[in-house]
Amino acid sequence: MRKKLLYTTIVTTALAIGSVGCGKGYFELYDNPSQVSTPTMPTLLSTVTHKAAMNTYSAGSTVSFYTQYLASPAASSPTDIYQELDLGGTWDAIFYALADTKDLLALARQANSSMYEGVASFLIAYNLTLANDIWGTVPWTEIADPTILYPKYDDDKAIYDTCLAYINTAIDKFANPSTGNATYAVNNDMIYHGTARTEAAAKAFWLKAAYALKARLLVKVSKTSAYNPAEILNIVGNSLGSNNDNVGMANFQLRNNWATVARSNAAATLGGWLSEQFIDHMNGTTYGIFDPRLPKMTDTALGGIYIGTENGAGNRPPGNNITKDECYVSQNSPLTSETAPIQLITYSELKFIEAEAALNSDPTRAYNAYLAGIRAHFDLLGVDNTDRDNYIAEPTVGVGIGNLTIDHIMKEKYVVMYLNPAAWADARRYNYQYKDFTLPENAEVNQFIRRQQYPRSEFAENGQNTPRGVVVTDRLWWDQ
Repeated sequence: MRKKLLYTTIVTTALAIGSVGCGKGYFELYDNPSQVSTPTMPTLLSTVTHKAAMNTYSAGSTVSFYTQYLASPAASSPTDIYQELDLGGTWDAIFYALADTKDLLALARQANSSMYEGVASFLIAYNLTLANDIWGTVPWTEIADPTILYPKYDDDKAIYDTCLAYINTAIDKFANPSTGNATYAVNNDMIYHGTARTEAAAKAFWLKAAYALKARLLVKVSKTSAYNPAEILNIVGNSLGSNNDNVGMANFQLRNNWATVARSNAAATLGGWLSEQFIDHMNGTTYGIFDPRLPKMTDTALGGIYIGTENGAGNRPPGNNITKDECYVSQNSPLTSETAPIQLITYSELKFIEAEAALNSDPTRAYNAYLAGIRAHFDLLGVDNTDRDNYIAEPTVGVGIGNLTIDHIMKEKYVVMYLNPAAWADARRYNYQYKDFTLPENAEVNQFIRRQQYPRSEFAENGQNTPRGVVVTDRLWWDQ
């Protein structure tokens, strides 16, 4: 398959960076005279760390409708009602990033640089996981071979295993002494350059991130015989230890992409309206208590109330996007402000992974991790400590060690994963069993969505290998 990829130039406050591709075949590029002709590891580092966050946003902007964080203002919107979508833009963005990251990996191996190889391995695992979670079976083993124009698709479990292999490589590279003479360009690391000033500091952060991604991958298979909670419990202690370790990217050409959505909503245009499911989850409708994090996540609608848009039904009349009678993504939130980092993985998420893994074997550890995850998210949002402690003291939240269930864990994790694409994997393996979670109005199928169809470009350019007959209710291997 001749995949012609045009790579964008990433411009940050102090640095303009170009990107190149990796030759012929699937990753073949048009010649672009504005880009550098010879890649370097520092320039590629800037590009791939930036693109990982952009892909997090891109994937999240679609799958957040499936997890009902978002809802369309228009009735029977294709995204809301589970129509097959052509997510070619997200597909291309992910494989653009993978092309650059494969370049970085090749250069790192040539230079015997374990630090760069570790980062490249992490980001390959991260981007492949995004693709794997949306489409399942995707091409990988053959796409970097310039002699193969029509690469085969690896099945969804093989892709998952590949992601684990790459993350294990990353852990090995970060956990052992650095090799090679190449100096790691910390200032070009768009994820950690704000918190790490030296290569050693960056290495420590990336090691924690790698363990966190591995924990996310391991918990995803909780419905299968491959699930090994003991392995998760063995590694989470090596991972993120506080909000300071969160894996996020806050280097934008203009602003956080979610803030752009928020600005559009402030002008009563485009999307970003919050789902009734998500708002009711927090405003007291579903659980009988008001979650004080809600004012830190969105603004009130007219009348000073929190009200969401019903998925598939569109905005309530008579507003029709003219009045602010429903809630939407807010510029005033620490999660979606203009300078807020796009979070790939957070400490809060990791604590809920730990709580789930420990639930059956160590109830005390599970409960402590559950409470730590709640506290960390409150602190990340800047909620007053008194409000935080009062919320945890609610009998339906601070249930006690012997009463904690998977429903309590998933209820709180749902809030923590707001807008993160990994929330869709949680919803599927939990079988969408959030309280009062219902199918969208006018849904085209009678069950919750499980995956998406392949982009039309793949059928046009690699039709002999692109799987056919896929429907949105087909389950991936870990979601049986």
